[in-house]
Amino acid sequence: MATKSLASCIFCKIIKGEIPSFKLIETEKVYSFLDIGPLSKGHALIIPKYHAEKLHEVPDEYFGDVLPAAKKIALALGAENYNLLQNNGRIAHQEVDHVHFHVIPKPAASDTEGLVVGWPAQKPSMDELKKLHEELVTKL
Repeated sequence: MATKSLASCIFCKIIKGEIPSFKLIETEKVYSFLDIGPLSKGHALIIPKYHAEKLHEVPDEYFGDVLPAAKKIALALGAENYNLLQNNGRIAHQEVDHVHFHVIPKPAASDTEGLVVGWPAQKPSMDELKKLHEELVTKL
């Protein structure tokens, strides 16, 4: 299995043990640890052991352990409500240029803990959706 790292990447340094972390789960392909700037108690990160800025740049074999790790973390936290979040690019709120997944417990229905999300739902016509669907299907 090929691995890829970047010497200047904070997450690559954490994987290599050059920067300390509160490690939770480590497999051959992923590393998870507590976020040091958590949105709520138990906020954790899961990172592939392959340096890439965006999801579509990571080889598929690095994703097989992500959801099982997220599930184990959520269960260990006893989190009844939580978000699994992955951002790609600055305008999508990605702060570290290494693909990572957040497990963010949502302990209460308030804006004081956990992820707070705005959801600007659009109202496309059925014709617009049909056209988009046809376009995407030809590319998949």
